[in-house]
Amino acid sequence: MSTRAQVRFATRETGQSFSEHPEKIHAQFYVHHDGYPEGLGLDIANSITSITQKINGWEIEHVQDMHCDLNYIYYVWSDYDKDTFISIFEVNMIPAYCETCGQDVPLEDECIFVGTPEKLIEKYTN
Repeated sequence: MSTRAQVRFATRETGQSFSEHPEKIHAQFYVHHDGYPEGLGLDIANSITSITQKINGWEIEHVQDMHCDLNYIYYVWSDYDKDTFISIFEVNMIPAYCETCGQDVPLEDECIFVGTPEKLIEKYTN
């Protein structure tokens, strides 16, 4: 089974929380497999902290492309003269049933990590 993910790039802006999806992104890539934090998360963090680490298998996409089968969404937050941060969201694909309205209601994606590439490496290595 594939663990699918999107990697999105956003600008660090005053007032924008790293634990919320931003309104605008600049680019995004689709990753069809190994999208979990211990795989793709470490690949992203290592590629930011080391010039020798390269990432293979990414498919560039239009910034408005959406997938209905994602497991994770990653944000790489950067701007001039600021540290780079990474956010990881676990996508909630299974809706919850609302007793009041009698309909399925989509759940919010859960932010499971916010921090520097070094903190991601520390958290998800072994």
